Amino acid sequence: MTTTATGPATPPKGLSASRTVATAARVLRQLTHDPRTIALLILIPCVMLFLLRYVFDGSPRTFDSIGASLLGIFPLITMFLVTSIATLRERTSGTLERLLAMPLGKGDLIAGYALAFGTLAIIQSALATGLAVWFLDLDVTGSPWLLLLVALLDALLGTALGLFVSAFAASEFQAVQFMPAVIFPQLLLCGLFTPRDDMHPALEALSDVLPMSYAVDGMNEVLRHTDMTATFVRDVLIVAGCALLVLTLGAATLRRRTA
Repeated sequence: MTTTATGPATPPKGLSASRTVATAARVLRQLTHDPRTIALLILIPCVMLFLLRYVFDGSPRTFDSIGASLLGIFPLITMFLVTSIATLRERTSGTLERLLAMPLGKGDLIAGYALAFGTLAIIQSALATGLAVWFLDLDVTGSPWLLLLVALLDALLGTALGLFVSAFAASEFQAVQFMPAVIFPQLLLCGLFTPRDDMHPALEALSDVLPMSYAVDGMNEVLRHTDMTATFVRDVLIVAGCALLVLTLGAATLRRRTA
């Protein structure tokens, strides 16, 4: 925020492309000094898909039936974990407070983080999709580009969720503890283990409001249909809308420091 002779002024209103890009560039520069984080973001989903393929080496149809779903779930989980910890580290170290003392709004900060991690999400999703389709022989009826689109949106959703929950954690350990509360219920109810319409009605109704359910549904639509279906478009729009909503909530709940 800017300062005047009478005290601090109000922070800038609205998003600024220059401030957002500058924030994203700073985050990416910091990440280049942390190769372990980059490896976790980019390589772990590929490694997990590779292991999964050969776990079901004697039953390739099983890999075909769940591989597409996990292609969206793995990036969501890794982006959630890394983003929540990285953002919390910024706040506990005082970096966030120093940034917000500058002409930088909360929206600029959240958008900058989303842009930085979104850039990594594109690389992550492209590598995982290419590995699954062209190396691990994932049998996909639809276009691999649609798989890539859903995987990318899932990774962005994970980024948004990580930014959001970091506001409620006081330590990196607490940030990790949010995974069982935020990610695991979605994992169990998304339809990966059993069709959602076979669940108890109460659980089915709950799964209908969880974004990961639509991520899995979108992947399955690509797996089964040659053309883009209306259901696929609905699923993609819901995942994208949830990511945008959570980013907005993240900007609204962003705190300068951890108490």
